[in-house]
Amino acid sequence: MSFLVLLLAVWIEKFSALRQRVQRDGWWLKELARLEASPRLAGHPWCLLLVLVLLPVALLGLLLLVLEPVTYGLLALPVHLLVVIYALGRGDLLGGLGPFRDAWRREDLQAAVHVAKRDLNIDADNGEQLLERVQGYLLWQAFQSFFVVIFWYFLLGPVAALSYRLLALAAEHGKNPALVERAAQLRHAFDWLPVRLLAASFALVGNFVAVSRVMLHELLNWHISAAQLVEKVGLVAAEIPPPLAGPEGINSLDRIWELQLRAAVLWYAGFALWTVLA
Repeated sequence: MSFLVLLLAVWIEKFSALRQRVQRDGWWLKELARLEASPRLAGHPWCLLLVLVLLPVALLGLLLLVLEPVTYGLLALPVHLLVVIYALGRGDLLGGLGPFRDAWRREDLQAAVHVAKRDLNIDADNGEQLLERVQGYLLWQAFQSFFVVIFWYFLLGPVAALSYRLLALAAEHGKNPALVERAAQLRHAFDWLPVRLLAASFALVGNFVAVSRVMLHELLNWHISAAQLVEKVGLVAAEIPPPLAGPEGINSLDRIWELQLRAAVLWYAGFALWTVLA
């Protein structure tokens, strides 16, 4: 069922607006703000995470435990699908890059800086740094929006996928520094294995030798973040040249996206093979 859910999730992502209707975080963010303001819980970040992450995940697990034996699990299928869609990243990654691409293609650095700050929340001191940060943004967002979610869903099911997204929301929107720190630590643990598997995928579908050189030093490095690692590996795998203004700079973003598409196809082929052999 896991592979079927992943196929349906991609189809819905491409051809349906269901994702926008499912990914509504307002209720959870309100509860986050309310609990962070509570004098009793403000100094206990682990208790906050128990309520904000473990409680919803436990309720989901209980629901699935009830539904799985019924009609051979068919009633659980829509729950799996909705959870996976909810756990995917927020926003339209390619659509959000559109204004930046247009400004960079025109070699309008001022407009590129403005739209990067407005749409991507990226600041830079110069044009080269700006393009490098947008390239890193594309790699990181694709990883945290898609690859890590489908990895944990396929390996451990919807409970793991939902746990990752709630931890990500806590780390990104939390106001309590202790809560944000602990959510980020747990998210880093979730990221550690799939980002290395994605790096191996980039090696297979990109520049194998260049990726191997990077991973030789970073394979077991616990302290490097997933965002840093996926950026380092992605740029060498796609053989991205130094930042250039105009169409050549935009071409680098296209090459990164194509690399990620090839890696996604490789992952789905691996999932399919595992499903057949298991």
